[in-house]
Amino acid sequence: MIVAENLHSSTEQNLILETLQMTRLANGEAEISHHKSNNEVFGKDASTDDVNGNTLPDVSSKKAGQQKEMTFQDVYNQDLDDEDDDSDWEPLQKNVELVKWFCTNCTMVNLGDVNCDICGEHRESGILRHGFLASPLLPDSGLTEIDSDIRERHKGSQDSASNSSTAVGFDERMLLHSEIQLTSHPHPERPDRIRAIAASLATAGIFPGRCYPIPAREITREELQMVHSLEHVEAVDLTGHMFSSYFTPDTYANEHSARAARLAAGLCADLASAIVSGRTKNGFALVRPPGHHAGIKQAMGFCLHNNAAVAALAAQVSGAKKVLIVDWDVHHGNGTQEIFEQNKSVLYISLHRHEGGKFYPGTGAADEVGTMGAEGYCVNVPWSRGGVGDNDYVFAFQHVVLPIASAFAPDFTIISAGFDAARGDPLGCCDVTPAGYAKMTDMLTDLCGGKLLVILEGGYNLRSISSSATSVIKVLLGESPGCELDNTSPSRSGLQTVLEVLKIQSNYWPVLASNFMKLQSQARMHSIENKRKQIEKKRRAVTPMWWKWGRKGLLYHFLNGQNRHAYVKRKGV
Repeated sequence: MIVAENLHSSTEQNLILETLQMTRLANGEAEISHHKSNNEVFGKDASTDDVNGNTLPDVSSKKAGQQKEMTFQDVYNQDLDDEDDDSDWEPLQKNVELVKWFCTNCTMVNLGDVNCDICGEHRESGILRHGFLASPLLPDSGLTEIDSDIRERHKGSQDSASNSSTAVGFDERMLLHSEIQLTSHPHPERPDRIRAIAASLATAGIFPGRCYPIPAREITREELQMVHSLEHVEAVDLTGHMFSSYFTPDTYANEHSARAARLAAGLCADLASAIVSGRTKNGFALVRPPGHHAGIKQAMGFCLHNNAAVAALAAQVSGAKKVLIVDWDVHHGNGTQEIFEQNKSVLYISLHRHEGGKFYPGTGAADEVGTMGAEGYCVNVPWSRGGVGDNDYVFAFQHVVLPIASAFAPDFTIISAGFDAARGDPLGCCDVTPAGYAKMTDMLTDLCGGKLLVILEGGYNLRSISSSATSVIKVLLGESPGCELDNTSPSRSGLQTVLEVLKIQSNYWPVLASNFMKLQSQARMHSIENKRKQIEKKRRAVTPMWWKWGRKGLLYHFLNGQNRHAYVKRKGV
C-alpha cells in the first residue's frame, strides 16, 4: 500500500509526532475555548436525537475530529522535504455496503440510491398512504400543494354516499391473500395493489365519500359451479387448510386465499345483480385475486376464481339476457374465453398483447372466434408488439369494439379492467394513460343505459394502477374523461391488427364490412405514400449535398426540374 510505504520510516514518524505535540500545546487554549463554545450551543452532551428517538453522534466532536485530521495533513505536507512528496497518496477507503431494496411502486430491485432506477419512486414513498397523489420523488411527508388542491376540489364537489349511483365492492380480508414463501423478488400480485387504489380514492374523497360500499359476502359453492368444475372449486377450498401452496409456479395460495377469492367473486356477483336490478347505476369491484385466467378446471396466471364470469352469470340470473365482457388487460383472458366460447348470450371482446402467441398466456389470436355455433362471440384484438398506447386502443374501440357491441345490443356490460397495459407497468410494457382508460370507459357507458360493472384484474405498477382506476371511477361518477381522442391515428402495426380482426369478424358481423373496406383503402393509400417518400428520400441521397446547396444549386434545381418534366411527358402523365 502507498500509505504503508510513506509512513514506515521511523524518522518521519518522530518528526510528525514532535511537530503535532508542539502544535497542540500552542493551540491548547484555542481548542479549549472552541469546545466550550460548542458545548454551550449543543448542550452538555452536544448530542441530538433523530425522529425515532435514537441518539445521534456528537456533532461538535465530529467537527473537532475533522479539524484535527486536516491539521495533521497540513503539518505532514508542510514539514516533509520535496523529495519525499507523496502527491499520489490516497487515504484508505472504507468499504461502502450497497443496500438492496425493492421498490414499493414497481417491485424492481435497487442498490443504494433513494429513488428507484426503473420508475423513479422514492424509497420511502407515501403511495400506500395517499395513492398516486403522493409525491413520487420525495419521502412520505404528506401531499404537495398541487395534490392538496386536487383533494379540496373533489371534497367540495362530493355527493353524499346515500345519493350516489356508483357502488364500490371492497373488503380488507382480501389483503390477507399473499405469498408466504420467501423469494428473491416480491410477487407482482401483492396486497399493496388494492391498498394503493383505496388510498388514492380516499385521498381524493371518492371512496369513502362519493361512492357507497356494498356489504361483502363469500360466493357459494353452487354459484361457483355455474362457472367452474367441482374439482376446481374443491382444489381452491383445500388451500384453506395449507400454510402455503401453488397451483402453478406463479399462482400461489395461503390459508386465507380461498376466502379472499370467494369474497372477490361474491362482491362481483352482488354488484352485477344490483346494477341489473336498478338498485345502483354502475359499480367498481376493487377485488383480488384477479380472475380472467381462471378457466373451467384450472387456476393460473395469479387467478383462482373467474370473477367476470361469475358476475356475467349473476347478471343473467337477475334478468340480463345478453352480457358484454370487454377485457382490456394486457394479457388475454383465456379463462373467460374458455368458459363462454360456446355461449351466444355472452359476447367476449379482448384487447391484449399477443405477438404471434409469444406473450403470456399465448392464446387470443384473431382467428379464435368461438365454437359450436357461437362463432363470432369471441373477438380478439391481438397486438403484435409492446408499447401500444391510447391511439391504438381508442382506434380499435371505434372500429371493432363499439360496432360489434352495438350490433349485439347487450343488457349489461362488464369491463375486465386490468391496468397492466398502463404506462410504466413492469409486466405489460405498453403505454395506455389514465386518460386513455377514462376515454374507453366513457365510450362504453352509452351501451345498455350505462349499466356497467368494472372489475379489477391485473396491473402491477402502483402509481399507474391507482391513477388509472381513479380516472375510470370518475367516469362512472359522471365526470368527463377530460381528453379528446376522437380523431386518433393508429400506429402502422395497430392498423394492421385492426384490419386483420375486421377481415375475420366481418364474416360474423356484417356491420364491419364497410369499416373494413374503408380502412383497407386508407391503408393502401398510406402504403403508397410511404413508398413514394422512401423513393424521394433515396433520390435525394444520391446527389451530394454540396452540389444541391452549393454555388451551383440553382443549376441543379433547373436541370432536375427539366428532367422531371421530360420524364412526365414521355410517360404521358
